[in-house]
Amino acid sequence: MLNCGAMPLSPVQFPARTPAQTAALALRLAGLLRSGDTVLLEGPVGAGKTHFARALIQAWLGRAEDVPSPSFTLVQTYARGDEMLWHSDLYRLSSPQEIDELGLFEAFESAICLVEWPDRLGAETPPRHLRITLAQGTKDDLRDITLTPKGDWAHIAVALRDD
Repeated sequence: MLNCGAMPLSPVQFPARTPAQTAALALRLAGLLRSGDTVLLEGPVGAGKTHFARALIQAWLGRAEDVPSPSFTLVQTYARGDEMLWHSDLYRLSSPQEIDELGLFEAFESAICLVEWPDRLGAETPPRHLRITLAQGTKDDLRDITLTPKGDWAHIAVALRDD
């Protein structure tokens, strides 16, 4: 059960039986994010992190757009009016100093940030974030998606619970 008062919010689980259901959750979340929100996407290779991020970015932009994986560029940025969304993949990084060089720490304050492989942040993980864990279920397309809010995420948790 979610607690939207002063106490921490409990994790919320969403089973997704198809890639389309994973994308539908991303679409719902995209409409709720605001500047300064950080979403941490974790799970093993092939769990669907980039699929989730791609669906969220396209929904946030409000149009179909090529959304490449930032595996080699490390960061892709997107603009919607005055708002920015940063999509980063930290898999190939080895230290938080490299993350600082990307400008990601500043982006945490002013943009919506989607971070794949957030374990690379270490102690530099923003104190307020939404951790989304994608785990492969018992069948190939089945995903167990867990949203774990840390900090003030009541506006999102309530909206997702009520949908």
